This record gives sequence, structure tokens and C-alpha cells, in this order.
Amino acid sequence: MSSAEDNNPNILAEQGEGPEVDRRRRSLLGVMFGSLVGLGFMALGGVAGLWAAGTARFMMPNTITEPAKRFKVGFPGDYPDGYVETRFKQRYGVWIVRSEHAGRRQIVALSTTCTHLGCITLWQENEQKFKCPCHGSGFYRDGVNFEGPAPRPLPRYAIRIAADGQLEVDRSRVFQEELGQWEDPACYVEV
Repeated sequence: MSSAEDNNPNILAEQGEGPEVDRRRRSLLGVMFGSLVGLGFMALGGVAGLWAAGTARFMMPNTITEPAKRFKVGFPGDYPDGYVETRFKQRYGVWIVRSEHAGRRQIVALSTTCTHLGCITLWQENEQKFKCPCHGSGFYRDGVNFEGPAPRPLPRYAIRIAADGQLEVDRSRVFQEELGQWEDPACYVEV
């Protein structure tokens, strides 16, 4: 190629070089990134990306590890007469109680949830009763309601003696007194 052809703008434009191509490139980049409209579109795209990321995160469930439905609470001999075990309340929502009900000495696993509006009951050692802090319902040691607005006794969970001799509670099985289910031997261990 001769030196005259080297400076010919038409030939340079065909080859993708020269001042005309540079001007067009600068002009396109200037419109996209240099103008206020271009900056506005970039900001809009960034905000749309953040909204999309936030929406995607919202659609993902929060992972909550739930405690096991079955768990061991020790040996029957660990529970003296009239004893209420409170250490399983926080993690499992269960009171382990050794008391007498319907003339039988038994160990039961009671729900900690009040049957009125679902508040968590408290064991009051000095008064020997479960008390709901929300509306004042009271329950005897065996779970039977005797004061306040609670309409029924605390539910029981299934309890049994496992192969290793320990008491095992199964929270997936619930027994309600008002349905006559407390007579089922699966909801107590006779001692």
C-alpha cells in the first residue's frame, strides 16, 4: 500500500481505523458513559440488580434447626416423687413430671404451651403449679387446669422406656385429656 493510500480516510474506515472510526467510537462511548442519560441508565440497572438480589434472598427460606422429635431424658430413678424437671423446657418445650394421676404414679412429658393462647408456662416451685404469665391460667403438677381462662389441661407427649432403660420422649405424638387420650399407656410410664 502506498503512502497516499495510508492517509485515505475511506480506506482507513474500511479497515476499521482512522479518524472517522475513532470519532464514532468516542461518540458511542460518550453517549453510554459520559452523558447524564447514560449514567441514569447505569444507575437504574444497578438498582434493578440490587432489587433482583434482594428478591432472590427473600425467596430463600431462613434455615432453622428444629430439635429432634425424639430425645432421651434420663432414667426413671432420676425422678423422685413430685419432681418437675425444667431443663428440657427451653430446647424441647417439655416438662418431665413424676406425679400421681387417676390413682397411678407415673412419669409424663407435658407440653410447656398454655392451652389458652399458646404462651409458655412457668413452673412455680413454691406454689407447686404451672402458671401462664400471659393471662394467669394455672395448672396442677399433673397438667390439669384449675384457674384462669385455659380451656383444657396441658397436652402430654408420648413417653416410653427405651432399650437402654432411659426414658424417651416422642413429641410427634400428642395426647389430650379432654379426648380421653390420657388413658393410653403410650403417654405415661408407670412407676
